[in-house]
Amino acid sequence: MSTIPSGSAVLRTIDDLRGPAGRLEALLNAGSENASYAALVCHPHPLGGGTMHNKVVYHTMKAFQSFGLPVLRFNFRGAGLSEGEHDGHDEQRDVQAALDWLEREFCLPILFAGFSFGAAIGLLTCCGDERVKGLIALGLPVHAEGRDYHYRFLPSCPQPKLFISGSRDQYGPKLQVEEVFHTAKQPAELVWIDDADHFFVGKLDQVQLAIRSWVQTRFLPATS
Repeated sequence: MSTIPSGSAVLRTIDDLRGPAGRLEALLNAGSENASYAALVCHPHPLGGGTMHNKVVYHTMKAFQSFGLPVLRFNFRGAGLSEGEHDGHDEQRDVQAALDWLEREFCLPILFAGFSFGAAIGLLTCCGDERVKGLIALGLPVHAEGRDYHYRFLPSCPQPKLFISGSRDQYGPKLQVEEVFHTAKQPAELVWIDDADHFFVGKLDQVQLAIRSWVQTRFLPATS
């Protein structure tokens, strides 16, 4: 493990995160000693170039970090330096491995956020996991690059959920995302970023604001 100064926080490379397909390349942005949650952020589809360094993933990490939470990012199997090969479904087990690592490292309740493919895989994995207290889906995909996404599990997903999508998202058209959202078990909120595409180009400050507002209101009401 190595540490790299990163502004007011410390960025750690994680060497002991392993999934069923082998070692998973990972980074931890350290939090404060009195953090009340740990956070996990998952990246978009590897076949589209998605990694943990994606801009949406990075800005999501910064939103969590602003509350002093430790934030884990990792590359799915076959992405970056992570071992294994892309599967499209078994990445759920990579998410499970990351949750297990956070539990061992911090013994804190966990907040999850995922972007695009990371949102779809992460929601499916985290829904019903008692360690995960809140779920954020950014750019929830419905149909992308020939791949269809289904969310039949959402009516029984008990945790609070926040959906953030762009009004011009080419992979999650507004009407279809709203249909998915209305199947989700309450509590659930949907925030539209006006005039944003799937990647929230030029709108990442609004994404951060939406995440911060939701986290502070629902999970950290005493945070100033």
